[in-house]
Amino acid sequence: MNKLELLPADEFPRLSESECADIQRGLAALVVQENRLELDQIKTVGGVDIAYWNGQDGNEYGVCCIVVIDAESGEVIEKRHAWGRSEFPYIPGCLAFRELPLVVKAAAMLEKRPDVFMFDGNGILHTRGLGLAAHASFYLDCPTLGVAKHLFRVDGAEFGELGIEAGCCSDIVKDGAVIGRAVRTKRNVKPVYVSVGNYIDINTATELVLKLADDESHIPVPTRYADLETHIKRRELC
Repeated sequence: MNKLELLPADEFPRLSESECADIQRGLAALVVQENRLELDQIKTVGGVDIAYWNGQDGNEYGVCCIVVIDAESGEVIEKRHAWGRSEFPYIPGCLAFRELPLVVKAAAMLEKRPDVFMFDGNGILHTRGLGLAAHASFYLDCPTLGVAKHLFRVDGAEFGELGIEAGCCSDIVKDGAVIGRAVRTKRNVKPVYVSVGNYIDINTATELVLKLADDESHIPVPTRYADLETHIKRRELC
């Protein structure tokens, strides 16, 4: 699908749940689980997270924060955010339709696109194979991956035991296909759940997450910084 054929994100509020599901199934078939860039070519990574709050006017608002870091030093290169009223209702499995309008706006403000976007959320680890990280890739035209703090349970998907050491992994498999991976970034702490978004393979996504996990947290630096930034911006905007 050509990028110009995508439904503009600001038109999402008019969609029904069944129309959203049809879009997800169509785009999921176009996900490329191959590297556009190899690990050593990834110099910058943009962490993406979204937070919501209820305004005094009774409306719900959201803010998307993108924090771009240098993949070698961990230094913050750029921060951008976009916020506004949430126009799309909460529908399980369709969260990307709530969040993508803000993601697209925040990404458009970046002075320079990162080599990869890392989302606090899921890629193909999703009921219809198209979580936010995968869906966003078609609008960003950039490699993406998802790193979730909690397991998104997909019917029929299973993974095995996970060792306690840092770097231990266990594939999440459905119908013989790997749709995600439980990854222990620090010894004896709860894992994160990594999944391909687009234009990257699961091994490279895993290696990138492990590379960008420091001693401060089991959450990799880009999404941790983006999460912290959402808390700051939400306090400022409330």
